[in-house]
Amino acid sequence: QVQLVESGGGLVQPGGSLRLSCAASGFTFGHYVMRWYRQAPGKQRELVAQIISDGASTYYADSVKGRFTISRDNGKNTMYLQMNSLKPEDPAVYYCNAYNTGSWGQGTQVTVSS
Repeated sequence: QVQLVESGGGLVQPGGSLRLSCAASGFTFGHYVMRWYRQAPGKQRELVAQIISDGASTYYADSVKGRFTISRDNGKNTMYLQMNSLKPEDPAVYYCNAYNTGSWGQGTQVTVSS
């Protein structure tokens, strides 16, 4: 049974940083493409970043490129999202996803406010 548990969200001032984590279990983590999504109130869930199984290639949405960094530690079955220079348009619930499993975590709330 695939389990994904996000953590690390919180309240940060504009320009601040947060590091999200996604702890995975129940599947062979190192074999899967992993993704971070976010969903703001009243908006559709959007893909933020993606990392392939060995971490050699990544993708970022234009809105976060240059500010966010996705990474993974296959030995720890964990994925990360380092978020720097947070902007007022970044607040959302952030979710991790193992591509093509249909499984989602519960999400972690990110709030950006002064």
